[in-house]
Amino acid sequence: MAATLEDDDRSAVVVTRRRTKIVATLGPVSRHEGVLERLLEAGMDVARINLSHGSTAEHAESIATVRRAAARRGAALAVLIDLPGPKLRLGDLPRPIAVKAGEALVLGAPPAAQLPVNFPELLPHFSVGELVLIDDGAVALRVSAVSPPTVTLEALNDGVVESRKGVNLPDTQLPIGALTARDHELLAWGLGQDVDYVALSFVRRADDVRELKKLIVAAGGDQLVIAKIEKKEALADYEEIISAADAVMVARGDLGVEIDPAMVPIWQKRIIHAANVAGKPVITATQMLQSMVTSPRPTRAEASDVANAIYDATSAVMLSGETAIGGYPVEAVRTMAEIAHVVEADIESEGRAPQPWAAGRTGVSNAISYGACEVAQRVGAAAIVSATFSGATARAVARNLPAQPIIAVSPNQRVVNQLALCWGVSPLLGTHRGGFEEVVREANDLVLADGFAQRGQVVVVTAGLQTNQSGKTNLIKAHVLE
Repeated sequence: MAATLEDDDRSAVVVTRRRTKIVATLGPVSRHEGVLERLLEAGMDVARINLSHGSTAEHAESIATVRRAAARRGAALAVLIDLPGPKLRLGDLPRPIAVKAGEALVLGAPPAAQLPVNFPELLPHFSVGELVLIDDGAVALRVSAVSPPTVTLEALNDGVVESRKGVNLPDTQLPIGALTARDHELLAWGLGQDVDYVALSFVRRADDVRELKKLIVAAGGDQLVIAKIEKKEALADYEEIISAADAVMVARGDLGVEIDPAMVPIWQKRIIHAANVAGKPVITATQMLQSMVTSPRPTRAEASDVANAIYDATSAVMLSGETAIGGYPVEAVRTMAEIAHVVEADIESEGRAPQPWAAGRTGVSNAISYGACEVAQRVGAAAIVSATFSGATARAVARNLPAQPIIAVSPNQRVVNQLALCWGVSPLLGTHRGGFEEVVREANDLVLADGFAQRGQVVVVTAGLQTNQSGKTNLIKAHVLE
């Protein structure tokens, strides 16, 4: 039986395999080897490196350490770097500034401005009457005058302005791409670290994603791109953005400042559904267990928030400050894993059939993947085994949300790492030597060795006649483990 949130022993061993993946952000409290070991044990599947904070030296150490920890455990782990993007931020202030409603403040380049900003060249694009939100809207201001190199703002509420806080402009259209000069530098650094995913911040249109993918290919990389949907402009193009990306993130922090917060849960559901239909992994992020930065237990509202994302079939749920700077990083991951187990058990108790949205997808691989889920359901298979070279077959199977666990066997370590983000997929490193029967034999041995099923049980295997090429899935076999 899976552990529940009511269990007194919060370190209880969970027997059932969790489908929803957990992304944990590494930071000052979680970059040490002992903590990383415990995060992996608690359920971390993806290690996120937030390049908006910290130094590349610190991040390089975190990446090396978490990979060593994962290797010792024999665990598949994806490493994700999150590019800062063109995020407007205040510079360093001598001291916090107490602001009163109606007070005037000057934004711009130092020393002329009271509030320095990191992209003063954008100030001429401000317009009188537009809204300016600092620190996720904690301080709201309105533009009263534009006189480059400064902009005068009128405070709409009392508050405190502190150094390095984010600045959001929900009414302003800025002529700036999703990749800054700093992003180009950090991308080159990240590719040199051999990371598995690159998350692109403040995506506005599908072309932003395509630009990043071209840069990765030009550098000889094979990293996958995650499009973060957090701008109002992105919502008008979200389906094309999902189509262009390899995965998508519902980045609710900035999105909740850009649009009415009441609309965030609606867009969250729309984006999750669209990503599932497209067969792309989707991460739900921001403040999911925020109270666990300072508390060992979540609020009831936070538990419901995580649960609802899982009911909506999000591929992964993400922790940010909870694991980067919080006081209870391991407990936060463990709590998230427990919520996922409880919710998934409830979903399974109602019965789960292959999702109809995938049934009409064209192409041999999609048809085979859907058929494998149907066969697995009808024969009561213990698992679906996907022999995959690029990971595409396993993702195609996962889009159907089958009741059976998906075991992906790939000879490519990068693919094994990347599939750690994919809903329901347990990736294993194989060899894929020989023909189809050899692949089935290897899958048989790996499934038994890793305890996914027992001898005599049936698994459904998907693979291709040319097992060392991507996009060649064309076979299904119901195999009795021996």
